[in-house]
Amino acid sequence: MNNRKWGADVLIILAGVLLDQFTKHLAVLYLKGQAAVVLIPGVLELRYLENRGAAFGILQGGKVIFLIITPIVLLAAAYVLIRMPDGGKYRILHFLLDCIIIGAVGNMIDRIRLDYVVDFIYISLIDFPIFNVADMFVSIATVAAAMLLLFGRRYRDEDFSFLSLKKNGSSEVPLCGSGDEEEEKTEEGEKTEESGQEDGNG
Repeated sequence: MNNRKWGADVLIILAGVLLDQFTKHLAVLYLKGQAAVVLIPGVLELRYLENRGAAFGILQGGKVIFLIITPIVLLAAAYVLIRMPDGGKYRILHFLLDCIIIGAVGNMIDRIRLDYVVDFIYISLIDFPIFNVADMFVSIATVAAAMLLLFGRRYRDEDFSFLSLKKNGSSEVPLCGSGDEEEEKTEEGEKTEESGQEDGNG
């Protein structure tokens, strides 16, 4: 990965994590212990919640599991970012991976620092579980990436050859001396044929 690409990814991730943490800080200051703030009646509210599970409140009390899984996800995402080419059709994939990392890091910071995740966005129209900005980054980016890769026609299998652990252009190298051995066998065969012809003439 070149420095320009790495720098762009780092800046996007840092900006996203800061945005997530800043909005959670505001939620703690202005929403904790307070009544819900209605932004759009019957549709959208801001409501403080301390979530000890995963995104949207699932798997409550699974902090240890998340602290194990999250670094694995981050390592996998970092590996893909490092190996992925820059520019062209790969730019959107870089951005989507950056968003997934933002969400994972943002909520991991909460679990380490607070032992829970601060949620505060509530879509009352469909009674959707309360979530936060980090959840939005992960969910939207994951769905967008899945749609792009599964149903889009922009990418082919060979576009992801960079994920292979094999070095590009690698091929099997013949064993040292194998060429010489084949030449020796050929010479021995010729001598055998010549000796056979001489015996036949005799």
